[in-house]
Amino acid sequence: MELHLHDRVELKKPHPCGSTQWEILRVGMDIKLRCLGCGHELMIPRSKAEKSIKKILSSEEGTK
Repeated sequence: MELHLHDRVELKKPHPCGSTQWEILRVGMDIKLRCLGCGHELMIPRSKAEKSIKKILSSEEGTK
C-alpha cells in the first residue's frame, strides 16, 4: 500500500472520540497517525496500519 506524508485516511474502527479519519504524520517501519477528531497521536507498526486502513481519502501526491 502506498502511504505518503500528510495523506488523510479512514480506518475501519472508530476512535473513542467517534472519528474514523486520521492524518499520516510519519511513514517508515512505523506509521504515526493523528486523529482529525480530537488530535490524539499514535504510532503503530506499518503492517497493522495497512490492515486497519479502509481507504485513502485525500493524497498529498494528487495536489502536487
